[in-house]
Amino acid sequence: MDELIGIVGGSGLYSMPGLSDIREVSVETPFGPPSDPYVLGTLEGKRVAFLARHGRGHRITPSELNFRANIFGFKKLGATQILSLSAVGSLKEEHRPLDFVLPDQFIDRTRGRISSFFGNGLVAHVSFADPICPRLLQAVKGACEAANVTVHAGGIYLCMEGPAFSTKAESALYRSWGADVIGMTNLQEAKLAREAEICYVTVAMVTDYDCWHPEHDAVTVSDIIANLNKNAENACAVIRQTVIALGGERSCKCGSALAHALITDPKRIPAETLQNLEPIVGRYYEKAATK
Repeated sequence: MDELIGIVGGSGLYSMPGLSDIREVSVETPFGPPSDPYVLGTLEGKRVAFLARHGRGHRITPSELNFRANIFGFKKLGATQILSLSAVGSLKEEHRPLDFVLPDQFIDRTRGRISSFFGNGLVAHVSFADPICPRLLQAVKGACEAANVTVHAGGIYLCMEGPAFSTKAESALYRSWGADVIGMTNLQEAKLAREAEICYVTVAMVTDYDCWHPEHDAVTVSDIIANLNKNAENACAVIRQTVIALGGERSCKCGSALAHALITDPKRIPAETLQNLEPIVGRYYEKAATK
């Protein structure tokens, strides 16, 4: 069976135009329900699963998102790679509204969000020095260029708690750290995707400059909504081009992220924990059981 490509739609993108053979699937997870049913279908000849991150109608705040359920649901459906779309504010003059940024690093400014599948008697420490799949990043970069969308490859995504936006002092601080864009959702997704051995890339769609910019106060809600809508249109074109480009064996290390990360003695792991995490760790403990 062909591999499944996951697509996470952020603010302004609550559906994926162009899908055929559509069906909705509600996925049960040990962590509760995902944000919405997954919309499965075919896009440019490839199998895809779309999830509206905030739910259709945008009813879930960033702090309320069940990140574990969302990523676990993709894993359970068989996704091997995730294209995650996210509306962001720009922290640099050169990242203009309607530009796309493909960050390859994160800074975490969230508070107390659960960003690991592990615990409850099973410990794993994955490598996260390079949190974005380099193969997917290059594929999306090429897709942006093919779709005539201005793209900046690389950079730092600062993930804040929200739902309120930054103060000017915070915005200035983040700029002093060299951050490129600011958003509220993608760090947890990236960590969980790595633990689930799913390739992951963030497509950060700039809606406006953050409050550091002297022209920020002149931006109206209608301006931001207009940019959201235009970004959503561009995102659909970029996703289609990316899906066309993807195929073949994964040449990255994402698919073996747990190979040297699982620490707990198999004899000490509670059976319920192993059962709950079977889609993620099953292949490793099956090997251990046969030795």
